[in-house]
Formats: sequence, structure tokens, C-alpha cells
Amino acid sequence: MIRELILILVMATAPGIIFAGNPWDDYDIEKVTFTDNAAGTEGSELYNRIIPDPEKLIRQEAKTVLSTLYYSPDDSIPVVRSLHYSLDDLPGISAKSGGAGNIRIFLSSRYIAQCDTTKLLDENRGVLLHELTHAFQLEPQGIGDYGSSHIVWSFIEGMADAVRVANGGFGPDDRPKGGKYDDGYRVTGYFFVWIKDNKDPDFLRKLNRSTLEIIPWSYDEAFRSILGEEVTIEDLWQEYQSGIANDVIH
Repeated sequence: MIRELILILVMATAPGIIFAGNPWDDYDIEKVTFTDNAAGTEGSELYNRIIPDPEKLIRQEAKTVLSTLYYSPDDSIPVVRSLHYSLDDLPGISAKSGGAGNIRIFLSSRYIAQCDTTKLLDENRGVLLHELTHAFQLEPQGIGDYGSSHIVWSFIEGMADAVRVANGGFGPDDRPKGGKYDDGYRVTGYFFVWIKDNKDPDFLRKLNRSTLEIIPWSYDEAFRSILGEEVTIEDLWQEYQSGIANDVIH
């Protein structure tokens, strides 16, 4: 055992020997700031109790999102130089805004105040994963934008929830049944993750990248390019729904 440990140490320090690590270890957002604009509210008190270091959490979950959407920092990733996260006494849940490398994300203190306190940390992390996905994901081209195209909207919101699903950001009973693959949010997100788990472990990365390769973008073309020309998204959707109905998908 001692000889083996010595050999490992020698190899680790020998010139010319490279050990592959996590490609995201050295990646970081240049500037992350957090502002509590809801000080004195119940939501603020709860948030600060469960999240003692928001900036550290944001940087950590940014890497989670990036490693889910991309293979390495060498991929074509939207530049995010600064990310300002704020807790605000506003209605709603959370939203991302900004652009040109400067991103803003707000979280509602009112929403935090009404959450189940036993699940607050998990819920906060799940919402953060969703919004950080919006900061880093690629978007379909050639078919309009978020406000004018249902397909673009459903892809963007579906991918954000897919990243949340893939990283444990939802509870065991949050998967919806029924609907259509382009309904967005959890309906689309759980479907994407089912494909990742059952058809191609790199599906989310490939689907994200397909927006650079298929113009004008469509679900049909993207799915065929990743899973094979014989694949139809309708057949996959029916297979997925049958699995839900028979309680064989976990």
C-alpha cells in the first residue's frame, strides 16, 4: 500500500503527466454581487437565514448549469461578465433581465415568505438553477424571438426547467402528466430529461448546441440530428407519456 501511494505521488508531480480534472474548476463569473432590497421583510429574514453566502451559492450553481449545458468552457457560451442578484419586495417569483454580458436576476421576498420553510433551501436552489440557465443557454435562431415565437419560448423555458430537473431542483411529485412537448416549463423540461436519461446522456448539451447548427431551428430537425433520422418527436412523446401512465419513469 505504501509503495502504491508513493508511486501515485511521484506520477502526480512528474513533468509531462497531466491528470484530467473537472473542466469547470477554473471557470468563474468575473463579478457577482448580491443586494437585499427587501430588508426588514419576512422573506428577507428567511432568505438570509438559509443562504448565508449568496454570492458563493450563485457561483457554485452557475458551474452546475454550465456543466449541464456544455462540455467545457471552450464551447460557444454566451459571455457573462457580471451578474447582479437581488432580493426584492415585489410580486412574482423570479426573473432574469439584462444582456451584453451584464445579467440581473431578481428573487421575490414575498414568494420566499410563502414557501414551505422545510423546503425553502431546495426551492431557492431550484429557482436559481432556472434563472441561471437563462443567463447561459443558447436560443433558437431564424424563427422569431421569445416574445413572438411559441417554439422559442417553449424551448427557452423548457430547457431552464430541464436543467433544474436534471440537477435535483424539483421534488418527487413535481413532474406533470399530459400536455404537449412544447408546452414549456416542467412539461417540456421533464421530457428533455427523460430523453437524456433514456436515449442519450448528452442530449441536453446537444440540444442546446443545435441552436447554432440548425437555422431555422425546429424541434423535429433538432431531435433527428441528435437521435437519428428515423426518430420522430411525436413517437418519443408518446413513449414518455406511456411510461408516466404506467409509473415506470422515476
